[in-house]
Amino acid sequence: MNLKITSHHVEITPAMRSHLEDKLQRIKNHFDQVMTISTILSINNEKEKNLRNHAEITIHLKGKDLFAEAHHEDMYHAMDLVVDKLDRQVIKHKEKVQDHHHQTLKNS
Repeated sequence: MNLKITSHHVEITPAMRSHLEDKLQRIKNHFDQVMTISTILSINNEKEKNLRNHAEITIHLKGKDLFAEAHHEDMYHAMDLVVDKLDRQVIKHKEKVQDHHHQTLKNS
């Protein structure tokens, strides 16, 4: 799994990197065919404080890309939210792949 972290107007600290890697490990435990993960962390000039910290992640799986984004007033919570969204997408994708695989075996 290749992890690429990009930032805009924020410095990526080692604590932020390890927090994100720990959270993304949960996705890898659910689905081991993750090829690359691209992350963009940014701070925007939004008037509402709860929308300033922005995290978006794109996961490239075999044959499919999954994308999620989240906003929060704290960057760590934004990272947690976006990983939770992606976790649900990965589980749904895994179920579809497994269901499709079982249907082709039954039809043979």
